[in-house]
Amino acid sequence: MHVLKKVCCVVLFLFAAAAVWAAGPEGAIAGRVVDSGGNAVAGALVQVSGPLLHEPRGAATDASGRFRFEGLPAGASYDVKVSPVGMNPVVRKNIRVRAGATVMLPFTVAAGATEVTVTAAPPDINQKRTETGSSVYRITPMIIQTLPEGRSTPLNQVVLQAPGVVQDSYGQLHVRGDHGDLQYRINGILLPEGISGFGQTLSTRFAESIDLVTGALPAQYGDRTAGVVEIETRSGAVAGGGSADLYGGARGTFEPSVTSGGSKGSFFYFATASCLESDLGVESPTPGPDPMHDHTRQAKGFGYFSWILNPDNRLSVILGTADSGFEIPNVPGQSPAFRYGGLDPAELASRYPSSSLDETQQETNHYGIVAWQGNPNGRTGFQLALFSRYSSVNYHPDPIGDLIYNGVAASVFRSSFGNGLQGDLAFRLNPHHTLRWGFFAGADHARSDNTSAVFPADALGNQTSDAPLTIVDNHVKTGWLYGAYMQDEWHPTGRLTVNFGLRADGMDAYIRAGQISPRAGLVWKVTPKVTLHAGYARYFTPPPLELIAPTSIEKFKDTTNALPTDADTNVKAERSHYFDVGVVFEPVAGLSLGLDGYVKRVTDLLDEGQFGQALVFSPFNYAKGRISGIEITTHLRRGGWTAYLNAACSSAKGKEVVSGQFNFDAEELAYIASHDVHLDHDQTWTGSGGVSYRWTKTSVSVNALYGSGLRRGFANTLSLPAYMQVNLGATRSVTLRRGRALEFRLSVLNVFDRVYEIRDGTGIGVGAPQYGPRRARYAGVHWEL
Repeated sequence: MHVLKKVCCVVLFLFAAAAVWAAGPEGAIAGRVVDSGGNAVAGALVQVSGPLLHEPRGAATDASGRFRFEGLPAGASYDVKVSPVGMNPVVRKNIRVRAGATVMLPFTVAAGATEVTVTAAPPDINQKRTETGSSVYRITPMIIQTLPEGRSTPLNQVVLQAPGVVQDSYGQLHVRGDHGDLQYRINGILLPEGISGFGQTLSTRFAESIDLVTGALPAQYGDRTAGVVEIETRSGAVAGGGSADLYGGARGTFEPSVTSGGSKGSFFYFATASCLESDLGVESPTPGPDPMHDHTRQAKGFGYFSWILNPDNRLSVILGTADSGFEIPNVPGQSPAFRYGGLDPAELASRYPSSSLDETQQETNHYGIVAWQGNPNGRTGFQLALFSRYSSVNYHPDPIGDLIYNGVAASVFRSSFGNGLQGDLAFRLNPHHTLRWGFFAGADHARSDNTSAVFPADALGNQTSDAPLTIVDNHVKTGWLYGAYMQDEWHPTGRLTVNFGLRADGMDAYIRAGQISPRAGLVWKVTPKVTLHAGYARYFTPPPLELIAPTSIEKFKDTTNALPTDADTNVKAERSHYFDVGVVFEPVAGLSLGLDGYVKRVTDLLDEGQFGQALVFSPFNYAKGRISGIEITTHLRRGGWTAYLNAACSSAKGKEVVSGQFNFDAEELAYIASHDVHLDHDQTWTGSGGVSYRWTKTSVSVNALYGSGLRRGFANTLSLPAYMQVNLGATRSVTLRRGRALEFRLSVLNVFDRVYEIRDGTGIGVGAPQYGPRRARYAGVHWEL
């Protein structure tokens, strides 16, 4: 009930900002659609949507490529989407309509319908990012909607559709051979890092579109550089009105959610809230279909509020919250490994069976962003944003069960309170040069509290008493991150774009470090159907302060929680050279083929592992590392058909552990010191694909994920078996009175009920085994209010 109360509070808070608006006098929107050569595009579908329209209005361009919509209620803003046959859809958002006036909109569209793009044309001065030389995989609203679970799909499962993304236990994602190292941005604004558990802080429900930017990133991106997850939020101009959803099915899953969006004058808002209950919160450590002790309750809320101060300035506020509780699933049939209370092992197993352990974890995340964006003279665009985030993980052990089975029962609390300021400025010097500058500064206050019950032991680790003792090991640290960049996007010819710049980064936490990093990238439009891109980036990646928990090695000496070795070195910042080259080929309209290769040479390679009972990861460094790979992407859109197929081959290796050595035993440390070992998250082959078809108001879809298996065994010398999970989905829409829609959805995950292991409990920094989800059937209904 406490979770439901929190959801209600979130809903009341977010919806308190919603106002009822009234329609004013009317205006019009008109325009012309041309291709990149300036030729008129006839027969393109044009749609106008907005808060004062019961449903989007549609029309086709005439022989001259022109369109016009009259009778639009004034005083509001609208979105205009142009969808030419076999070409990229183009959307212009927040078009303000005034009484008695006509807004003229020019549209330029390009051949192809690819979701994988590189930017070759000069960007709009208000563009929040530069992609020159990078690889961008775009997950559009249509792709999200055609996933078997639609907007109920967890965000990590959406990103898994992109090439080179490897799934791991507890919802982790690894992009191009890096452990995590992802940054998330909402509407171009960096979201401070939180403590990673296994709850999904961000929700697919508030995303209009999701881009994964990888490769040799421009200078404006720093710190987390394996990939940038750019989320463009839904807004009141697009999602006018409200909706309610009910979704649920297998293993006690029940997830109600609500959304609301609209505008009044120059104010726009979008809000959503959801509550999830399920008996499958964490991947099961056993192969059976129904894990034991695995209930979860999760509440989430999100709000986006925007004020157009004048035609050149906008103020936006973003608020979000997530509160999740998890039971840690049990493995039945285990035998106690330690004595307690004078009882023999058989009696302990009878009184405290492993199937009845009660370990839980609570995760909390709150974040807020205030951003001022402007374009005062048509040549200069700027953004200034304040952001704040609080996150915590609180692990509660089974006081007796953890002691007798693991030799330690540790209550672990970690929290992080981060605040910062981000600024970006773009200036179009002339048609050939766009200059960009920016800065970032943030402070993070991290807390690590550990209270452990352990048994006394001798130097060999043998238990010497069955009476536990308590050890308290608490730490607090405030760390700083700061950075600045400048770059020039240069167009020497109409077919060639070059972006070069410098970035300076620094950190002051457990260590002080910094680096000046050059970046360079280019895009060459060889022909209208072939685009090449290449880039180089020098990266500086600080260790995640919120995950560093210094351990007082001496405190645990001569206990059943004694660390394998007494060597300990502070975690260092990673430094690397990154090279990327790729090509996108569009042989016919609607078909795109991509090939991309990359190499990363690393000093002090950062990795993370689970080295305790709590499902919290701790960072450490390898002295050297090398990561390389190839990605192949295909995307087809033709009529009602949409299909994609992605494949990636990669290798990620490190040598010699140079920090956090106390987490490793001496034999493994010695082996890693003299061998290049696979990283635990290294997976040679990764694939994703899907096909969907829509006719009238019915759609069906199928998608699949493939992996050749993560690493396992001593020093990651072995790998798990390959796996494939296939999912199905179908939707049917029904139009109600006043144009409202009712949509029904059916989905089946793991259709063939394949049993596969994501982890087997062995490998460097790997905790318990985790199995992929067994077959599950779900149903949902979406109702527009």
